[in-house]
Amino acid sequence: MNAFWDSLLGSMTVDPAVRTASWKLARTPSALRRARRVTRHKLACWGAADQSDVVELLVSELVANAMEHARGTIRLTISMEDGLLRCEVEDDAPELPRMRQARLEDETGRGLQLVDMLSCCWGADHTAHGKVVWFEVPVPAAEPVAVEEPAATRRPAVATLSAELS
Repeated sequence: MNAFWDSLLGSMTVDPAVRTASWKLARTPSALRRARRVTRHKLACWGAADQSDVVELLVSELVANAMEHARGTIRLTISMEDGLLRCEVEDDAPELPRMRQARLEDETGRGLQLVDMLSCCWGADHTAHGKVVWFEVPVPAAEPVAVEEPAATRRPAVATLSAELS
């Protein structure tokens, strides 16, 4: 049963008191879409929906980099505290990213330039099993907003679950 919930929920953990949420993302084609969707939802819940476009773009860049360079599961963590929203993408690749100067004809190499331009700060740190790349953006103080969870991250009702298991 744990494998069922892990795949359904992506091992989501949420602590509403400190406004932190974390999700495991499988290296699948839908991971980028899922990362944007859960980020958008959580920002709306925290009253920071006005930052959603920029944050979703930057999360997409970091998750895409992790998908390209890592081999295992990717973890996306977002937290909001003291007027700053911090997004972290952790993966198992040990090499820290470095900003490149993409040429006009290059199709890649601009992601970290976007992160550098659109965030107030960013960085990367080694972890015990790879690295974490993070960025921060300022957010105005806002009260949390009640927003319904996307269907893909919500647990089904007990009656529905028992009917599925029968």
